[in-house]
Amino acid sequence: MMYYLLVVFAVLAAAGAQMLLKQGAKKQYPSFIRQYLNPWVIVGYGIMGMSMLLNIFCLSRGIQVKEVSIIESLSYLFVPCLSWLFFKEKVTWRKAGAIAVIMAGVVVFFA
Repeated sequence: MMYYLLVVFAVLAAAGAQMLLKQGAKKQYPSFIRQYLNPWVIVGYGIMGMSMLLNIFCLSRGIQVKEVSIIESLSYLFVPCLSWLFFKEKVTWRKAGAIAVIMAGVVVFFA
């Protein structure tokens, strides 16, 4: 059970990393190199890498690839919620419905 929670944490961390990457992309930088080597991007990719390593760790402890793939679909919930919270991006009823269908699929898979 603990490894499943670690995978969920890894997905949440990856969603947070995407928020950092978005924050880094919002700024204008004087050069192409600075655009991709700024603190937001570096930390975002670092967290994304740690998320990947955490997934590999959980896979090595017996969680099946198909289970990790299904758990990773939680990012379709986490990313819109975090983007709404931090960037005030709109979540339409259509998007909310699609997220509900995806979450129902996760529940059916693990039920």
